[in-house]
Amino acid sequence: MIPQPFDYTAPRSLQEALELLKSGERKILAGGMSLIPLMKLRLATPEQVVDLGGLKNLNYIAENEGVVRIGAMATHHDIEMSPVVRGRCPLLADVASRIGDVQVRNRGTLGGSIAHADPAADYPAALIALESKVRLVSANSDRTVDAADFFLDAFTTAIEPGEIVLELQVPIEDSSEGYAYEKVSHPASGFAVVGVAVRVKRNGGRISMARIGVTGMGPRVFRDRAAEKQVEEGVDPFHATLGIGEGESVNSDIYASGDYRRHLARVHATRAIKTALSRAL
Repeated sequence: MIPQPFDYTAPRSLQEALELLKSGERKILAGGMSLIPLMKLRLATPEQVVDLGGLKNLNYIAENEGVVRIGAMATHHDIEMSPVVRGRCPLLADVASRIGDVQVRNRGTLGGSIAHADPAADYPAALIALESKVRLVSANSDRTVDAADFFLDAFTTAIEPGEIVLELQVPIEDSSEGYAYEKVSHPASGFAVVGVAVRVKRNGGRISMARIGVTGMGPRVFRDRAAEKQVEEGVDPFHATLGIGEGESVNSDIYASGDYRRHLARVHATRAIKTALSRAL
């Protein structure tokens, strides 16, 4: 299909882009992996498209004061291959390597992906487990939001009108931590039918910390704090995950029913916890 007619602007600076977003029905073009298909289907009909592709200063990965900062225009491939991310936040690098195919990873961006907030996207599970923060800016504001508070619902985030994602801030993982991401990929799209990201830490032979993020199961990503507590109390992974997602809404579609998604979440959470524990020193 052909998109509805629209104006196209390629700002030369971040401030110019933010001024453009102050008013009107405008959409940001980052990698275009989500926006362009939506426009072709006329599910998105912006008056103007603001292309951030020329803002090279938004593509960076840097370590600073115990935090890895990743610019919104960093591609999935950049994150997958970055020595900084691989060394300091290996869970995030692992998740990036599972997104789509090579073409998608070379074009799609971190900022575009998390701003789109697809309920089956891979990043959100890792960002929740990593206790990351998202920095949002507008022409008049600059604020930071916890990833847990950023993803509100399906395709709905804490981004306010006029704001864009500037960067992701990821606390550096302790070298003794174990991590894992287990995913059931949809065979056509590569999105997660269910994806589970896990971090664990041992202290004196016991598990002192567990973080579990789940994507694809419901309309939004969530942390399963009950399962985390069970793992921290020494319950074996199989029994710790029996009630995973309890109380959460569950998606059901022609590919996977709600009951099947619950089953997949339990199986893959168990696998992810076992793998993470095997990697924890």
